[in-house]
Amino acid sequence: MAQDGEHNARGISIGLTAVIVAVTEEDPRVLVARRMTHDLATPAQQGLLPLAFDTPETLPFGPFEPEHHRTLELGLRQWVAEQTGIAMRYVEQLYTFANQNRDPRELTGGPRVVSIAYLALTQETPLAGTGEAQWRSWYSFLPWEDWREGRPALIDKVIRPALTRWIDAAPDARSARARMERTAIAFGPVAGTGHFDLLRCLDRYELLYSAGLVKEAIRDAAVAAGAAGNAPPDVPDEQREAARALGTPLSLDNRRVLASALGRLRGKIDYRPVVFDLLPPEFTLLRLQKVVEALSGIELHKQNFRRTVTAGDLVEPTGQIEASGRGRPAETYRFRRDVMQEKHDVGIPLPLPKAGS
Repeated sequence: MAQDGEHNARGISIGLTAVIVAVTEEDPRVLVARRMTHDLATPAQQGLLPLAFDTPETLPFGPFEPEHHRTLELGLRQWVAEQTGIAMRYVEQLYTFANQNRDPRELTGGPRVVSIAYLALTQETPLAGTGEAQWRSWYSFLPWEDWREGRPALIDKVIRPALTRWIDAAPDARSARARMERTAIAFGPVAGTGHFDLLRCLDRYELLYSAGLVKEAIRDAAVAAGAAGNAPPDVPDEQREAARALGTPLSLDNRRVLASALGRLRGKIDYRPVVFDLLPPEFTLLRLQKVVEALSGIELHKQNFRRTVTAGDLVEPTGQIEASGRGRPAETYRFRRDVMQEKHDVGIPLPLPKAGS
C-alpha cells in the first residue's frame, strides 16, 4: 500500500496527442514533429542531451493546461497549430492512453502521463510552426500493415520466425498456447489459410511489443532495469535484427497510438465516408480507389470497386474531365452529401485479404 501511495503522490499529467493523416499520391502519411519546449517534451525534443530512451520523433502533442484551454480539443488545436502550422478541420477523439510507465520518466519519479489521442484527416499542405514537423509514410512505422503488393515478405522472413522463437521460449505449455493463439489472431493461421483481419492493427503491434520485436520494447526493458538498479537484459542478435526490420520507432508509445488510429480508420471506411475528407472536392474514381487502398493496405479490383461506389450512390459526376497527362482523360466526381441523410451506413466495404496471399 505504501508503494501505491508513493506512486499516487507523484501526480498525473494530461497530454493531448494528434494523429494527423493525409494521402499524397498513393502514400498514406502521418504528421511527425521533432521539437517542442512544453513541460511534457523529452530532452531530445527540447534539443537537449537525450536520455537513453529518448527518440525525438513524435506525434504532435502537448499538455492540457486548464488555465489556458477551455476544452481538450481547443488545447489540442493550439498545440498542433503551434508545432505544425496546420489549422485542423474535423477531429475525433481516438482513445485515452494511460498505461503505467508509458513515459519512462515515471520510473524515476515523474508523473503518470495520461494522453488523450485524437484523429484528424486532412490533405497534405506545407508545414510551418516550431515543431520541425514532417509528413512521413505511415507504413514506415507499421510496415507489416501494407498488403497492397500482396502479403508483406517480412511477415514470413522476419515476423513468423521471431514469433515462433518467442512461443518456443514460453515458460510452460499454457503460456505457449496463449502465445500461439495471439499470433494466429493477429497475423492469421501459420499455414496461410483463413483471412488477415485488417482491423487488428493494435493487436499486431502489441503482440510484437510483447515478444520484444520492436525497438520500443527493447528500449523500455532496458530503462526499467536501469531504474531498478539492474543491468539491461540480454537481447539476442536475431531479436535486435528483427526489431531493426520492423519499422521506425517513435517517442514513448506513439507507435501504439498510431496502430490504434489505423485500426479505427480502416474500420470506419466500411460505414462512414471518411475517405472523402482526404480528397479535393473533385476527383477521379481512380484517385478515390488509390486513397482507399492506401488506408486499407490492400489492392482493390477496379471494376468491383467502381460498382460498389456507384451502387452506393456515394458520388455524382461533375460533368468535367481531368486530363492528367497520364493515360486517357478521366471523368471527375464529387461526394454526394445527400447520401448521409438517405442511409445509415455510408461507406465502402472492404474485402478480407487471404492470410497467405
